[in-house]
Amino acid sequence: MGSSSSKPAAAKITPHDRAILDLKVQRDKLRQYNKRLEGVVEKELKLAKGHLAKGEKQRALLALRRKKFQESLLEKTVLQMTNLDELTMSIEQAMVEKQVFAGLAAGNQVLKELHKEMSLADVEKLMDETADSIAYQNEIDELLSTRLSVADEEDIERELDLMVEEETKAMLPSTPVSALPELERQLVEEDEVPVSTKKVAGKNRKTANGPMLA
Repeated sequence: MGSSSSKPAAAKITPHDRAILDLKVQRDKLRQYNKRLEGVVEKELKLAKGHLAKGEKQRALLALRRKKFQESLLEKTVLQMTNLDELTMSIEQAMVEKQVFAGLAAGNQVLKELHKEMSLADVEKLMDETADSIAYQNEIDELLSTRLSVADEEDIERELDLMVEEETKAMLPSTPVSALPELERQLVEEDEVPVSTKKVAGKNRKTANGPMLA
């Protein structure tokens, strides 16, 4: 079976379209006639000049009369062309206005149908229900934000203790061991000497100082 190519359906020509087409055809014919008249006027003018150059005044006068007649026809043709253009534009404008009116009418009908499906009472009811739902949700959020579990409270206390400890450490000056006074370093060294060594050193100091009085 051969594949048949589907052709788009031709647009239907309305009486208005045909009227506009006829007016444009008539206008084009008048333009062609206008050009011929202009050629005749120019030709009669040359003839008049030629007869006058030859001294044939009567023939020159007759050529000028024919030229005048052609010019009157030319003026009528221009006027008719102007009328046809104005009429064509008026019809086209009226057709556009009709299409706009049809679009407005269709849109208005759609709005009416939508308004039937969405009455003012329904909109007010929906707005009230929405406001109630929002208020209810706000109450839930407020309750959840003010009531904490015991575990949450303990976590908060621990976090607070850590913050206090960090603040205390930050306020204390950091002093290196090398900056301690000489006496403090000696005390630190003595603390590191064993107890037995300290006793022997004490006896030696007493012997060196002499016997003690009874």
